[in-house]
Amino acid sequence: MLPNHFPDPHLFLPGHGEPQLRWGVIGVGWIAKEFVPAVRDHTAQQIVAVAATSLERASRFAAEHGIGQAFDSVDQLVALPEVDVVYVATPQSAHLEVGLAAIAAGKHVLIEKPLALTAAEATLLVDAARAAGVFLMEAMWSRYLPQASVIRTLIADGALGEIHSVVADHGQAIPDYPNHRLHRPELGGGALLDIGIYPLQFDSMVLGAPRGIVAVGAMTGSGVDAYSSIILSHEGVAQSTITTSILTHTPNTASISGTAGRIELDPFFFTPTTFRLYEAEIFGASMEWSDPTGIASFAALSWEATALATYVGEGRSESPLHTLAETVSILATIDEVRSQLER
Repeated sequence: MLPNHFPDPHLFLPGHGEPQLRWGVIGVGWIAKEFVPAVRDHTAQQIVAVAATSLERASRFAAEHGIGQAFDSVDQLVALPEVDVVYVATPQSAHLEVGLAAIAAGKHVLIEKPLALTAAEATLLVDAARAAGVFLMEAMWSRYLPQASVIRTLIADGALGEIHSVVADHGQAIPDYPNHRLHRPELGGGALLDIGIYPLQFDSMVLGAPRGIVAVGAMTGSGVDAYSSIILSHEGVAQSTITTSILTHTPNTASISGTAGRIELDPFFFTPTTFRLYEAEIFGASMEWSDPTGIASFAALSWEATALATYVGEGRSESPLHTLAETVSILATIDEVRSQLER
């Protein structure tokens, strides 16, 4: 039987007691160009500095987004006393180096997904942050969306019963082979780290770490994973099917199925979207949830920024919705999948 109504989402709304942190942004690629206006327009946070590989690029970005200071050096930005938190938006191949520099400077750090290229690299970042006493978080924005809050509550309340299946898919046709960064191993390319991490984190949110991993797929001629189909076994009789690709645009949907019902998320399931809750019966009733906030597309990157400020204000060292241990665990799953594809 369906509930009478959906639970209210927990929203990371600005101006609810979180500190106004001063942010420095490192990297001026497309994700930084989405993150900065999202933070400016939908949070109480303040972006005060930016760094890029050249002063020209940094200065142009600063002028476009109303940022006061621009640098061509990571060390210069992280040394600024007026920067409280650093957002790392570089290619993932630089996440470890830049993240360690920010941590060593005593800054809180938000690193774009993936946190690092491997679980071992991520562990280095985690250990450094804990030793320095600073906050560290992977920028897995999907975890902080209103829909994720509603889904977690439905699961906790038993609306789905015992969960037996998670199916999630993310595939994009990435052009410009072999020059695009996702086709370049030296930049941490491949489907798994940049695209496949979304369905894998979704599965982890619902069922936790897998106890068994079986993967099939192929590598590109440039040496990165092109596509994969992954079967994850979990405790009890739960099993997940994850697919990812940089060769084709796939449905980009997800579902969670249990003994009492199922949830189906529309494309793109890892962004603000609509989902339906179905009864367990094959022709059972359903009800639809839509995001009530009006914050759509990449403007929703703002939720994770306010979440970070909230957690820092609470004196936390990591996100309770996406812990550092889970972040490392997901990368360990990716490590194992990639090793199977490379055999």
